[in-house]
Amino acid sequence: MTAPRDPRRRVPRPARPRGDGAARSRGQAAARKRGESGTARPRPAVRRPGRRPTRPGTGTGKGSQALRLGSPRPRLRLVTLGLTLVMLAFVVRLLQVQAVDADAYASKANVNRYIPVRLAAERGTITDRSGVDLATTVDAYDITAAPDLLTRENTGIHDAPRRAAALLAPILDATEADLTEKLTANPRSKYVVLARQQTPQVWNRIKDLKSDLAGKASRHKGVNVLAGVNREAHSKRVYPNGDLAAGILGFVNAQGEGAGGVERLFDKELAGQDGKRVYAQSGGRQVPTADVQEQPAVPGSDVELTIDRDIQWAAQSAISEQVERSKADRGYVVVQDTRTGEILALANAPGFDPNDVSGADSEALGNAALTDAYEPGSVSKVMSMAAVLEEGAARWDTHVEVPNRLPRADRAFADDIDHATWFLTLNGVLAKSSNIGTILAVEQLGRTQREANQVLYSYLRKFGIGRPTGLGFPGETSGILAAPRDWSASQQYTIPFGQGLSLNAVQAASVYSTIANGGERIAPSLVRGTKDADGGFTPAPASQRTRVVSKDTAKTLATMLESVVDDREGTGARAKIPGYRVAGKTGTSNRVDPRTGRYHGYTASFAGFAPADEPRVTVYCAVQNPTKGSYFGGQVCGPVYKQVMEFALKTLRVAPSGKPSARLPVSYSPGT
Repeated sequence: MTAPRDPRRRVPRPARPRGDGAARSRGQAAARKRGESGTARPRPAVRRPGRRPTRPGTGTGKGSQALRLGSPRPRLRLVTLGLTLVMLAFVVRLLQVQAVDADAYASKANVNRYIPVRLAAERGTITDRSGVDLATTVDAYDITAAPDLLTRENTGIHDAPRRAAALLAPILDATEADLTEKLTANPRSKYVVLARQQTPQVWNRIKDLKSDLAGKASRHKGVNVLAGVNREAHSKRVYPNGDLAAGILGFVNAQGEGAGGVERLFDKELAGQDGKRVYAQSGGRQVPTADVQEQPAVPGSDVELTIDRDIQWAAQSAISEQVERSKADRGYVVVQDTRTGEILALANAPGFDPNDVSGADSEALGNAALTDAYEPGSVSKVMSMAAVLEEGAARWDTHVEVPNRLPRADRAFADDIDHATWFLTLNGVLAKSSNIGTILAVEQLGRTQREANQVLYSYLRKFGIGRPTGLGFPGETSGILAAPRDWSASQQYTIPFGQGLSLNAVQAASVYSTIANGGERIAPSLVRGTKDADGGFTPAPASQRTRVVSKDTAKTLATMLESVVDDREGTGARAKIPGYRVAGKTGTSNRVDPRTGRYHGYTASFAGFAPADEPRVTVYCAVQNPTKGSYFGGQVCGPVYKQVMEFALKTLRVAPSGKPSARLPVSYSPGT
């Protein structure tokens, strides 16, 4: 009978031969032997990868599960990947900032750091022929601002421009609205001019205000709205003689540019070249240790005129008094050196003060002696006589029978007064300023009237009529002289005595200087030269010379012109100058009103030179529309001519005439 099995007794399973079978059998036998002896040794726990060891006492029975430890490697990989991505983002951003967008960020960094300032060049001085200042400069400042420093992004406040404008308005004598508009018109701009040509005192007030605001801003961490306000040294144009020679000098506008006269004609030379200065600032103040980039300004050149200040004063005083006395619209006086063509005076009345152009009459601006075109009247007869003498059509003593009326074309021509028939020499025709006698003389220039017209026209052109004077002055007129084929039926008879053509005052003076210079025309000049910043003098180009008539013809004409002044029958007796022989001619012409284009009033004029035997100075005077007293040229302009000529001769120390006048006969007896 078989004994029952003890359930606690473990029956060993037959060993499976694996590997070293003998070794495994010995191990199993030893184990059984230990079990039989009752002494059991714990088996070492075998730790399998990925499985946590079983805690003692937990059992390994059915339904129990062993605890396992998690692996840290996935977490480490995630952390490493995250750090790598972060570092990569930093590297990419760093490359973008330092390489790709470096210039842009550098510019943004410089917005609040570097301030560009224009260094205005000092404008050159305009002097007379002796070096006396007629236009110069004094220290002044342009007040500027940087609108980009007042934006909301840079200040943190939205109304910084308005606050700055409110502070500056009372100092700059401007309105808050105007300044605000300038500061906000272009917010990204680094430069805007708030006010020009301010005195140093104005800038000192702004500078003190900036310092106060900067101190408050640093203490209270506020904003200095005037940090971008600066000043530029800018010379203010000053005319020390007031209105003297204003028509020649012109003026400078608010932008510092020549706006008229020599200021405009030589603006490039006078202005020079502006420089530039860039400095670092902080809190509205320059950083003393930072680099400063500076390109110095090049001063403008000085311009030396041919004008004599004293003669200019005499001419301007005389014409101003006569215009006022005659209640005329305006007048001009030209004084010219007959030997060189240099203009010694060019006076206009009324004038203006270039120091205060805003208060000047708009019609007084400019230089009317060059811009007004008008019919010269009888002063033009000297050109007709020059053509007649040069062409051999008549001599100074040729007899000319002058009737009271001369029927020509569609009208009957007359002289300025009614008279019986005059029996005049050609010299007498000029001395008595006979229109009829001039027409009769000019008709001898050709076999036909058309041919005579062509000859006369050629001489008028050589005298400079219908051509620019050569001064190149802004707004200068060339006058009007139509071609002979375009002359009307009446013009071919009026042009010989100065109606039907027009010129300016400088052209008229040049005609008489040509006769005084022996028949050679020298183009008028107004500038002697320029002097650069280093003192180097550059003379003006030589004036063009043109032979108009021969010396003999010019000498004869000079003697004939003496009869106008010296003879008791002449029309220019009021221009006599004791001790000097004077050659001159009166002029009284119908005046075309520039507003209506119709004849209204008169132009009174006088032209001549002295000494007649050794000419040195030409003086021309014209008064437009005298309404009080006489309107004849000899009475209105004769005294002005005398006053100015006397002063010029004394100023230039011209010796008196050594010989008496030849006194050519004016008339002849019929039948001789």
